[in-house]
Formats: sequence, C-alpha cells, structure tokens
Amino acid sequence: MDHPEVLGPILGHCGHLMKERMDARLTGCDGTPAQTHVLLYLYHHGENGRATQGAVTEYLKVKPSTANGILDRMVEKGLVKRTVSETDARQRLITMTDRGHEKLEHLRKAFLETEQVAVQGFSPEERTMLLTLLGRVIQNLEEDRTIC
Repeated sequence: MDHPEVLGPILGHCGHLMKERMDARLTGCDGTPAQTHVLLYLYHHGENGRATQGAVTEYLKVKPSTANGILDRMVEKGLVKRTVSETDARQRLITMTDRGHEKLEHLRKAFLETEQVAVQGFSPEERTMLLTLLGRVIQNLEEDRTIC
C-alpha cells in the first residue's frame, strides 16, 4: 500500500482480500454470491427460513426478472422452494430447504475460518475494538446517505 494513512483504499483492499480468501474456501461449493445472499437473508430476516419473493428481490436490489432467475436456479439446485402464499395468491413465498440449510452451514464455516485468519494474532480486546471502530465507520457512512 502506497498511502497506509488513507482509509478508503485500506478498507477496499481488506474487503477484496476477505472476498478472495472466502471464495477460495468456497471453491467447488456450486453457488453464486447472489445465492449466498438469498440464503443469508432467509436465515436472518425470514420467518422460519421463509420470505416473500418481493422481499428477497428488494433485499438483493435487483430487477424482479433478475431475482426470478436467481431463485429459479436455486429451486433447480434444491436450495429453496417456491410456493404460493395461502393468504395472497399473488405472492410467492421462498422457503429454504434442508439442502439450503446444509449449504448455509458450509458457508457459515467458511466465513468463520476466513475471519479467524483475518484476525489471527489479535487479542480479544483488539478484535472487539476493530469491530467497534468499523461499526462506527459504517454508521457514519450510513448517516451520510441521508445527507447526499
């Protein structure tokens, strides 16, 4: 790094390396980043691993046709199933399957391994401080979204 005092490039480089190391651990996992995001969304934000297709589309910030393609491939792989809502026939529900849960567990392990590599040699206090400081950076940038 030419200018270690410049935060943006350091964070960008860190993010790039984290993604690279994560991808290396997931090689042969047969999935895309978008599919990973869908599984994580269903797990963290869905009701019992289920959400409307509209909510998934909104979360991914893609066109409905793009989300439909992503979900079609996930259905083919057996990661999710798509059903019609019992209360509103216009809504499609996306539910994570057992296979989706298995894949999510594999992803979770890869995330944890990558994180352990990234913070090796850090004391618990240093790790906590890093997370706190990065959380503040995120909060500051999120607040700036409302200004600009």
